[in-house]
Amino acid sequence: MLIVIDGLLADAEVNEWRSRLEAAEWLDGRGTGGTLSAAVKSNLQLADTSELAINLGNTIVQKLGVHPLFLSAALPEKIYPPKFNCYRNGGAYGAHVDSAIMVMPNKQSLRTDISATLFLSDPNSYDGGELEIETAFGAQAVKLNAGDLVLYPSSSLHRVTPVTRGQRVASFIWIQSMVPDEAERALLFDLDQSIQSLISEKPADDPTLLRLTSVYHNLLRRYAKV
Repeated sequence: MLIVIDGLLADAEVNEWRSRLEAAEWLDGRGTGGTLSAAVKSNLQLADTSELAINLGNTIVQKLGVHPLFLSAALPEKIYPPKFNCYRNGGAYGAHVDSAIMVMPNKQSLRTDISATLFLSDPNSYDGGELEIETAFGAQAVKLNAGDLVLYPSSSLHRVTPVTRGQRVASFIWIQSMVPDEAERALLFDLDQSIQSLISEKPADDPTLLRLTSVYHNLLRRYAKV
């Protein structure tokens, strides 16, 4: 299930972030990849401990924490502190799958159920740099407006195509969901979105709305691993 969240960052925020990131010190991204990933990885990353990465990452987490579409789709339990990368001069990231378990800075383990990419560069400012995600219906190429974010299963084979002009700056994030199973999570998402659409049409005490809400929470109670 691929979910796009439009405008997580406003244009003014994106412009400010880009200015700060352009002045940042970028490191070779291969130092943070696994044995196999490093062999197909050619990009730059901000140090996780840099003040800029921490401050911007905290802002992203705060925004996601109150975003209705994100909460509905991800049902988040833990969020790995966002990281930042940059692709330029032919930089790319070959086909790979994200590690299943990661250790966060606070030493807690996180199971990577959902991955996310927040695009920070204007798509017209660079060529290439599509995020290609393998799905049951074939590869889906994603190249969003600056400030938009895409969610996709961490189990998906995915890649970033070579950037042949300009540079592509983005943030990438991993989420552990309360509902680990992708199919169950998708079912809950569809049900919740249907309920949300009915809320604007029916009174709060409508019997159908109450029944659907009850079904949603009972399914969540059954599927959630907390």
